[in-house]
Amino acid sequence: MTPASGVYDACKSTIPVNTTNSDTAVQEQILQCIASSNANSIDTFFLIYASSLVFFMQAGFAMLCAGSVQKKNVQNTMLKNLLDACGAALSFYAVGFAFAFGGSYEEENAGKTTFIGTSYFFLVGMDDVMFWMFQVRHDYLLLSVWLVCLGHLLNQRVTPTSCFYASQFAFAATSATIVAGTLAERCQMTAYLCYSLVLTGFVYPVVVHSVWSPQGFLSSNRDDPLWGCGFIDFAGSTVVHFTGGLTALVATYLLGPRRGRFYDFRGRLLDTPNPMPGHSAALQMLGAFVLWFGWYGFNTGSAISITGPDQNKIISIAAVNTTLAAASSCFSALAANYIIAERRTGEGEFSLKAAMNGCLSGLVAITGGCAVVEPWAAVIIGLFAGLIYLFSSSALIRLCIDDAVDAVPVHMSNGAFGSIAVGLFGSPTRLELAYGHSNHVGLLYSGDGILLGAQFCGVLFVLGWVTLLMFPFFCILNYFGWFRSDVLNEIAGLDASYHGARHVDVDGVDMELVAQLRSQPKNSRNRFSRSSAEPNLSTTNLDSSDVSM
Repeated sequence: MTPASGVYDACKSTIPVNTTNSDTAVQEQILQCIASSNANSIDTFFLIYASSLVFFMQAGFAMLCAGSVQKKNVQNTMLKNLLDACGAALSFYAVGFAFAFGGSYEEENAGKTTFIGTSYFFLVGMDDVMFWMFQVRHDYLLLSVWLVCLGHLLNQRVTPTSCFYASQFAFAATSATIVAGTLAERCQMTAYLCYSLVLTGFVYPVVVHSVWSPQGFLSSNRDDPLWGCGFIDFAGSTVVHFTGGLTALVATYLLGPRRGRFYDFRGRLLDTPNPMPGHSAALQMLGAFVLWFGWYGFNTGSAISITGPDQNKIISIAAVNTTLAAASSCFSALAANYIIAERRTGEGEFSLKAAMNGCLSGLVAITGGCAVVEPWAAVIIGLFAGLIYLFSSSALIRLCIDDAVDAVPVHMSNGAFGSIAVGLFGSPTRLELAYGHSNHVGLLYSGDGILLGAQFCGVLFVLGWVTLLMFPFFCILNYFGWFRSDVLNEIAGLDASYHGARHVDVDGVDMELVAQLRSQPKNSRNRFSRSSAEPNLSTTNLDSSDVSM
């Protein structure tokens, strides 16, 4: 039996035997059933494909982080990226998905407001949703209000929840991985594992529930959305990137800078910060291109359905805006950095780092509004995103906050800006297509400012929620000595300290120091935290001249 005949027979079996309808009416019902089944299959494949692109972004993050650190810490950085994906999969499967969307698929919960989901732990109970998907005929437009996967579209089909979990897991893993590069070269494995599980299992899911679940108080798909429009975040500028970037900022502030970044080895502030460049610009560039490639799945896949009315228009504009924002942001960051360098030193500089991170900043900024702004607005958003990146990166250096890969300027600053930009550039036509309402639009379209106010409200909620939970969490890790790697581990390199890289000849690693590290008892190695800008080496046998970074 061919798949086509199987679908026909299955649909035919749903028609009551004793029906009094004419043959034409029966055939029409069968054709509607087949069309619905085919559409659901196409949408399922589309969602799996988009989720695969998003998950492939993990490779981009890994390459970017690997190129941005010293050789002696590459293995450690790679393992943390891998554990991000694994930890996110398990924690989001166990509790994260339930906290994010539990109850969102139940008809009796329609119109209710809840702070957190309370069902579907370990994905238990998802079979009923699969059943509903294949049984729904004419009612799917109504059910889609309750079964929204990413909380965007009013006129879309119900999506298989198994695929929905895969899509949301990929987003959760992205949010967690943002922090990996920021804490590179000085964070303990234990702390990283704990943070990854807490973020993807509880902190991030509550943000998702508030914004993307139909029961969330910020959701634009509620029956009575906040101020009549709700918080618009099509693909996750705030939900994913601002959440991850803000967590990275809190963590790196408490963790403190890498040794030798802003202070010398006796704790004295350096006149000029040590840039500590990564060991491979090629890996960084490869990571940036992989991320850009995966972003097409990130933004276009957020449409969820490819077969619904006008879905082609939504997906097309999302892809176009993604490209334009990245390109314009790259040029703005590159040009602005050249001008700044020329004013400071008398000679301009075409910085690969500025261009690369400017490109990523544009991608982050357009994520929230990729389907609701016009192409000309995407170009403007990208231009400002590049400038915001440069300003934020410079501000972190002035504050002596060490971000090894500039994840905070890229994801936190431009994640917030991307959501605010929706309140400025939200197009009435695009909002109507994507969300089914345009009663409140961007301020530049003679809007009344209500959408802009809702966008600020959403950003402030995430700011408060993440800070309230993650700041004390990292403080506890730091208090118990589980957060920062000890002094000798950091000097010798985390690969040698944690991963047994004893015989690898790596530039910048003193192998005699590694041997000394292994011979000393752990309790003789003092730890470094935000409370002491640089450790005192008097507790060891090292002299400052022996320290090799």
